[in-house]
Amino acid sequence: MEQMIPVTIDGVQVEVPAGSTVLEAAHKAGVKIPTLCYLKDINQTANCRLCVVDCGGRTLQAACVLPVTPNMVVKTNTPAIRESRRVNLQLILSNHEKKCLTCVRSQNCELQKLCKDLGVEDGEYYAGENNKYEIDMSSPSIVRDNNKCVLCRRCVGACANVQKVGVIGPVHRGFKTAIESPWDMLLGQMACINCGQCITACPVGALSEKDGTQDVWKALGDPSKHVVVQPAPAVRAALGEEFGFPMGTSVTGKMAAALRRMGFDKVFDTDFAADLTIMEEANELVDRVTNKGVLPMITSCSPGWIKFCEHYYPEFIPNLSSCKSPHEMAGAMIKTYYAQKAGVAPEDIVVVSVMPCTAKKFEAKRYQLITNGLADVDAVITTRELARMIKEAGIDFVNLPDEDFDSLMGESTGAGVIFGATGGVMEAALRTAYEVISGKTLEDVNFTAVRGVEGIKEATVKIGDLDVNVAVCSSTGKAAELLDAVKRGEKNYTFIEVMGCPGGCVNGGGQPVVPADVRNWTDIRAERAKALYNEDAAKPIRKSHENPEIKQIYDEFLGKPNSHKAHELLHTTYEQRDVYMN
Repeated sequence: MEQMIPVTIDGVQVEVPAGSTVLEAAHKAGVKIPTLCYLKDINQTANCRLCVVDCGGRTLQAACVLPVTPNMVVKTNTPAIRESRRVNLQLILSNHEKKCLTCVRSQNCELQKLCKDLGVEDGEYYAGENNKYEIDMSSPSIVRDNNKCVLCRRCVGACANVQKVGVIGPVHRGFKTAIESPWDMLLGQMACINCGQCITACPVGALSEKDGTQDVWKALGDPSKHVVVQPAPAVRAALGEEFGFPMGTSVTGKMAAALRRMGFDKVFDTDFAADLTIMEEANELVDRVTNKGVLPMITSCSPGWIKFCEHYYPEFIPNLSSCKSPHEMAGAMIKTYYAQKAGVAPEDIVVVSVMPCTAKKFEAKRYQLITNGLADVDAVITTRELARMIKEAGIDFVNLPDEDFDSLMGESTGAGVIFGATGGVMEAALRTAYEVISGKTLEDVNFTAVRGVEGIKEATVKIGDLDVNVAVCSSTGKAAELLDAVKRGEKNYTFIEVMGCPGGCVNGGGQPVVPADVRNWTDIRAERAKALYNEDAAKPIRKSHENPEIKQIYDEFLGKPNSHKAHELLHTTYEQRDVYMN
């Protein structure tokens, strides 16, 4: 039985499990303690000293790392505590570039909110020397502006501890301390996987995605261009947060309506391409199983994971599915199948992907993803960027009526929509692979064993006489753990799903940034995933191979899954990369 420890926080008595911190006890007591550097499961370093409390000792102590003891009495709101927090906040501000009006995180900045909450007004900071840094624009996905960095190290924790990449960290000492890459290298020169988890961990505007909105506005304003947009499954599960909807609210219909009002010529759905991916991937798996191909087969939908594999686990490149990711498949189909149908020259089409993922910006520039001399996807914007564009266009998102996607590449199944959650690709593939292998109808399409936000999940699925061992992992850190077990011979799988971000695309680096005081106590991965599973359950068709538009595209254009034409347009190759450099 778990030992419970009695604690008193500001006169409120609570019991918390042994090993809990004072910060966790205060949360249970309904007492809010301000934090800046603390991010649950990512960074517990007590750098900022804003969470200091009085436990009766000679000095104030940091609540985020201080373990509770039996009958501890804690005060969180004395004059000395308030003054200490204000002084520490003023010291942080003294070396922070205060260009709040033009900052991408304005009104969603934890430092800005702390100043308001703690009563620190403009000019109330220590004047003196400031460090000046060049903005690092070298990455195709991520912008680093150390002039705004508060040295909280949350980005370092996300990169090193969660993703196990570790291409940024503290350098120099004292006043000259900065968060940078080793050897004075730029981020774009490092073996960064572009996942953007550093961005969603950052409390301020020191890290952001490389802006793609101006290129999209330019294309929309060019009458010679036919601009087609496609939003990923996870976007609809989080976009509403930018407009005040509760976390976990699906805004699919409003999203389609907003995109149409922004001026896109066609509004297609990446969910359709997710179904297309399953057709190719499930049949590829069946071929590998029946013809003694390279196993385990590993999914290829996550570009952050793909780059991680190319850098750090190149021996598993032959295991990667050759399928392009869904939005890249959609791009290839738009510039071939749709172009023929619509009578539009492929070179006049601009394909815009709205993604929950900053790594998609890198992926769209891969030379392997060029078809007939044209990039499959021309521009990638994140969920955050789409929200900014909708606001800039003056669209009343909240009151938009629900609208459908355009036909031809807008129909999707429940299997397609769950791609955005960890385990979703596996479940979608199994729904189709089961019927392809067994020749029988799958009555219960819910493979609940692969659902959930755990970092690694395992299951054995019975398909006819075949036992299929599968594994699902999310975050490249968990991928490394799983692959190391496979290398040691401790695990034997047929099929592995890897998502580069913890919890899958719903928690991607391009999703709305959630402040720490919410992230620390709410599992945003699970909340957003609910929106996708609810859509799946409500869909009349829940298997990719039953999508009528998928059937049409094979009948009219591709022939059959894994055909020669399908391989030309829908499959790709990978390359081994240096373990230290890009």
